[in-house]
Amino acid sequence: MIIQKQYKFYAAHRNETLHDKCSNLHGHRYGLRIHFEVEREGDISTLFGDFDAKIEPYLKENFDHGLLINGHDPLYQTLLDHTARTGERFRMKVLDGPTSVENLAWVMFSEIVEMGFTLDRIEIQETDSSTLIYTHNDWVKDNRYFSKHSANQNVEQP
Repeated sequence: MIIQKQYKFYAAHRNETLHDKCSNLHGHRYGLRIHFEVEREGDISTLFGDFDAKIEPYLKENFDHGLLINGHDPLYQTLLDHTARTGERFRMKVLDGPTSVENLAWVMFSEIVEMGFTLDRIEIQETDSSTLIYTHNDWVKDNRYFSKHSANQNVEQP
């Protein structure tokens, strides 16, 4: 059985690996649809609030009104230097690669699974006309890919 929940968060990012407008720092109102796989236990499978109790704080603490940043982006070091110099702290979600919606989907899928949920897919709407649908099969393939290509590129979170 699938239960779908919808959430939203606001975040800034840039994809410094592109040579277009997306290499500039900008923001989005992200729409998130999570499709949870659940099993019936008696009369119900789960309470909808059980999802919200974990997902809403996760989004607020890690993403909402924060900066998605590649840990290998020179801007990241600049922000760390600023923090060291001034004490000002920024909410940053550091990715181990470009902040594309595809990479964001892999990170979110992985972290939500770590919370104990089983996911069928997540959908991330980055703009009014663009949504990425990321399935469990995509996640399995990406885990194989990232385990081969990221072993030497880990970035420490601030």
